[in-house]
Amino acid sequence: MPLSFKVPIFDVKNINFSVHSQHILSNISLEIFNGEYIAIIGPNGGGKTTLARMLLGLDKPTSGEIKLYGKKITAFKSWDKIGYVPQRASHVDENFPATVQDIVKMGRTSKRSLFSRFSQADKEAIEESMRKMDVLDLRDKMVGKLSGGQRQRVMIARALASNPEILILDEPNTGVDMVSQKRFYALLKKLNQEENITILFITHDVGVIADDISRLFTINQKITICNSPKETLSCDEMSALYGIETHSIHQHKQHEH
Repeated sequence: MPLSFKVPIFDVKNINFSVHSQHILSNISLEIFNGEYIAIIGPNGGGKTTLARMLLGLDKPTSGEIKLYGKKITAFKSWDKIGYVPQRASHVDENFPATVQDIVKMGRTSKRSLFSRFSQADKEAIEESMRKMDVLDLRDKMVGKLSGGQRQRVMIARALASNPEILILDEPNTGVDMVSQKRFYALLKKLNQEENITILFITHDVGVIADDISRLFTINQKITICNSPKETLSCDEMSALYGIETHSIHQHKQHEH
């Protein structure tokens, strides 16, 4: 039986990135395949956001190569296949004059020419992305008046409006309470498993990694570990990653009397 050859969505080979002789990323190589749910974790300043920006073509590596869907990133044109939620995207001034629907519509603009009207397909995609992220009932609310968890879901709905095949989330849980986080993970799991959207989740907080993640990369200028999240990171690995001494803490439940 012949082996099937899968082309990765992202194929990153030996990329380096430096600014004014300071090494931000060194010799990074990774592949991300269709349908995966990947986490990249590492300390603040470790290069995670820089890597995300390079995957999106916003920054160019000093050396090395990035391919998207088998094409060199410089020749790639189908950017609507990639939804991106940047850091602090949900930090909106409370007086920001836009409704939830206005924000989600922004994610559809890449599909249209500058002065064209929204088509029926546009309207349906906007409605569907709000439904997927459970913000349809908030459509006419001012986005600045929403809770952190609600704004988070609105920003992801905006990224989903172009019907992407991959979703990149950079520190999506900043300022979001635990109840909202659990709901958020359930929605991401649904997108990954039912919609087959590939998810790349970037965070500095190892505590927010969901059980549904298929592979885990740790990064601090270099990729140090790539494993299954079922293989928990040891104290030595965590110390090497974050540059501080770490100890495991075991919590024992007290028996009720």
